[in-house]
This record gives sequence, structure tokens and C-alpha cells, in this order.
Amino acid sequence: MKKYDCNLFPACVHLVSFEKEQISSEAMEAGRIAANKYMVKNAGKDQFHLRVRMHPFHCLRINKMLSCAGADRLQTGMRGAFGKVQGTAARIAIGQIMLSIRTKEQHANKAVEGFRRAKFKFPGRQKIVVSRQWGFTKFTQEDYKAWKAEGRIRPDGVNAKLWENHGPIAGRPANTLFLGAARTYKVRNA
Repeated sequence: MKKYDCNLFPACVHLVSFEKEQISSEAMEAGRIAANKYMVKNAGKDQFHLRVRMHPFHCLRINKMLSCAGADRLQTGMRGAFGKVQGTAARIAIGQIMLSIRTKEQHANKAVEGFRRAKFKFPGRQKIVVSRQWGFTKFTQEDYKAWKAEGRIRPDGVNAKLWENHGPIAGRPANTLFLGAARTYKVRNA
């Protein structure tokens, strides 16, 4: 469910495109319905959050031609060939995430099967990837659990924010002030 915060659904599965292509809004809707129907039937209505990560902003146009007898007198050929809008499509790059599901750990394999069924609705090749991130956040599961135990993570809807060591101290609560840095990076040997 979209309203549930980030702590409820730790697992995340993505459907990733492996071709540069255009996907029509009808195909997007068919894939969404296939994945959603499988998840509702097998995991439950309130056990996941499906997000469509592609947007059909590109207009597809058609220059209609007449095919009846005497059509050559009515048509102008390629003069003024800018067509009327036939539909919309999303332009997808290689490696772009098309659909994402965040869910509980026990339903992650059901999300994979739901995306396998959704793949039949799309042209081209897609891969199903089980993410290492915690839900839709940008933090890995290990980091998220450690920072949550320290009190560094602040839930922010379906996402989460990390209390860092910079910024004005005056407006922050005392339990959000930390001595050490949240992230430690490896130092390259010279």
C-alpha cells in the first residue's frame, strides 16, 4: 500500500529493461494489471506497493491515407504529413527500471513471479532484479538496520532520511546529534 511507511516493506523487486525501445501506455497498463492481479491473489491486497517507474510522455502520430478507389484525387501525399496523435508511449533506455514492488520478505518470491507474468505484456527483453536496498529507499538493508538501531534513520513516507553530522544544530532534537559519521569510506592507498 502506498500509505504505509518504509519500515513495513523491506524487500524490493524491480523489472528492468534490457533494450532501448518505446512502450505504449496500453502495454504499460496491461503489465501493471498482470503484476497487480497476481500479487493481490497470492500475497494479499495490503501486502505490497507497486510503482510504475516509466511515464508515457512521447506522442505517437499517424498520417492516415485513404485506400479506396479515386483516393489519389483527395490526398496530398507527403505534403503536410505531420499526423494526428494515435497514442502515447514511454521511451525506455537500457537498464532503466520499468516497474518496482516493495513488499515483506516472505512475499518477495511472489513479486518475482508477478513480474515474470508482466514480462509477457511488454515487447523486448526484461530482467527481474531483487534489490539490495531497503524498500524504495536508497540505503542498503544492512546500513538501514544499523542506522535504525542507532536512531539515525527518520521515516519520510515511503522513503527515509538519514540524520547526518552537518547542518544547523540549534533546531535539531538532542537525540539526533551524533559524534561519529554515518558513512565511513575506504581510504585509497597511495
